[in-house]
Amino acid sequence: MGLSRVVLASNNVGKLKEFSAILTSSGIEMVAQGSLGVSEVEEPYGTFVENALAKARHASRLTGLPTLADDSGLCVRVLGGAPGVYSARYASLAGGPKSDAANNHRLVTELAGQVDRRACYVAVLVYLRCHDDPRPIVVEGSWDGEVLDEPRGENGFGYDPYFYLPDLALTAAELAPEQKNTLSHRARALRSLLSALRSEFE
Repeated sequence: MGLSRVVLASNNVGKLKEFSAILTSSGIEMVAQGSLGVSEVEEPYGTFVENALAKARHASRLTGLPTLADDSGLCVRVLGGAPGVYSARYASLAGGPKSDAANNHRLVTELAGQVDRRACYVAVLVYLRCHDDPRPIVVEGSWDGEVLDEPRGENGFGYDPYFYLPDLALTAAELAPEQKNTLSHRARALRSLLSALRSEFE
């Protein structure tokens, strides 16, 4: 496809592992921005796509390399789409610590007594050829499920132990990494991205 080294505009180890597992077979080497001295940038926007663009432009401007950024999160229907773009810092917005455990505790607390537990993971990916790319490739993937009251499983990260998949009767954290990498919101978005890149570089 004419691609090799691409900067991942994130320092999230879990995301780097997931992206690398899927993209390496397509000849793309993912490099975390932190290994190139790029700091994280603010994510001030209310939509996934705006935040992903901000991250991608920041990393590409500082490295001069093609960049892939994602903004992703859990959207719970009865909470009006929250935590949404604030998924990674959901607890800290309410004065708590910034951690997966704290985020999950706040989510479960807010869903106490709710019958409707429907939720979806959303991932928006932005690929930039250069920092001022006028035609960024933007794709989205979603993954439907429900939120449990108690965690299950040891794999994954974020809300995975609470994200239940009725069709499989498992949480995302109970899936083997290889299985998750075929089903997840990021996997779906990445498949769309790879399709777009193949069309571009044929």
